[in-house]
Amino acid sequence: QVQLIESGGGLVQTGGSPRLSCTASRGSLTNYAMAWFRQAPGRERDVVAAVTWSGHDTNYADSVKDRFTISRDNVKNTVYLQMNSLTHEDTAIYYCAADAWLGLARTQSHSYDHWGQGTQVTVSS
Repeated sequence: QVQLIESGGGLVQTGGSPRLSCTASRGSLTNYAMAWFRQAPGRERDVVAAVTWSGHDTNYADSVKDRFTISRDNVKNTVYLQMNSLTHEDTAIYYCAADAWLGLARTQSHSYDHWGQGTQVTVSS
């Protein structure tokens, strides 16, 4: 069973461009499609971006299209979320998730089998 660990969160200024990383402490991410979700206080956990096992197909939430990029390096067993032009609306806990249906970049949280503990991203002015 894969265990996911997120990193790269923290306090970021408005307009900043942090990159989140998700690695597996156990298991191989090549067996999974991967996604980033986020949850702000008082809100549901929503998809940010998803990518198939090969990295060839992706899906994005409308709110982050043209600002965020999901990518993966299967050699390094790592998935990334490059975030640009951050606003206060991007403040949330960001979670990495793995989906055993590796050929699909699904956007619904119930499709994902494994989750990381999350990393907080706080955008301040």
